[in-house]
Amino acid sequence: MDNMNKTQATMFVFSGLTDDTKLLMFLFVFFLQVYIITVVGNVGIVVIVHKTSNLHNPMYYFLSYLSLVDLFYSSAVTPKMISDLISKRKVITFHGCALQFFVFATLAGTEVILLSNMSYDRYAAICHPLHYVSIMTKKKCFHLVILAFSLGVLQSTAQTSCVFNLQYCASNVIDHFYCDIPPLLVLSCSDTFACDMVTVFLVGSYCVASLTTILVSYIFILFSILRIKSAKGRQKAFSTCSSHLICSSIFYVSVFLTYVRPPSDTFKKQDKVVSIFYSVMTPMLNPLIYSLRNQEVKNVIVRAMDGFSHTKRRLLALKD
Repeated sequence: MDNMNKTQATMFVFSGLTDDTKLLMFLFVFFLQVYIITVVGNVGIVVIVHKTSNLHNPMYYFLSYLSLVDLFYSSAVTPKMISDLISKRKVITFHGCALQFFVFATLAGTEVILLSNMSYDRYAAICHPLHYVSIMTKKKCFHLVILAFSLGVLQSTAQTSCVFNLQYCASNVIDHFYCDIPPLLVLSCSDTFACDMVTVFLVGSYCVASLTTILVSYIFILFSILRIKSAKGRQKAFSTCSSHLICSSIFYVSVFLTYVRPPSDTFKKQDKVVSIFYSVMTPMLNPLIYSLRNQEVKNVIVRAMDGFSHTKRRLLALKD
């Protein structure tokens, strides 16, 4: 903690997304809409799973927690980014920066483990359908969720302690729109090699372990699907996995492009674009993908919309 007390930086200034004043209002409106869709979509998934009795199974149990993580994950970054688009000074205190990164990294780490938990659930459902209920018990699902959150907190604590114990005695301008490791390390006047290695090791090991679980699960799933004789049965089995595969692919590709790479002294514009994708866009896309590609969720949404339309017509009729 001594190094943190010695730091000369008491606050940081974000460079933001762009210096082009003509784009600022467009970006403000666009990302505000993205965040609204993110909140509505993820809250909607949680409510649908909670209120619909036939969705009370492990697959949707994990999906509801994934939606909660995406909601807070996005909220750690997006509201500040949106407000900075129309602010003259994009500032954040040193401790505010540390808190933002800690929350963001905790939820990102939790999402990584949740995605692997979801692949294990699909493996159990498709490869061992007769024993699925005994394998994926409520107690086991709860423990898997607790494990995901616990590992998320542990890796986030390690990274936050490393980065925010460095000295920042030069520029305090973060060339980014939120507090993240690569642009922060560029500003430090301490030796950042250890933090670089900690980041690469933690992110790399988490992603590799999670990806291995997902790949192994889907190899067994693929063999099981190929053994299904009816085309309709194969299509139904694959449809329960496709949403998870798409969401996992989007998340992992963007994370690897940002963190698992050789240390660099620069943080380029394309790095910001990748960061926008996994920190802002992915939490919005996940509920949309699950809603559009999952027939059970889609059916619940359609019934809810029909019920709302029917109620609205009745209220209008009463007024007339």
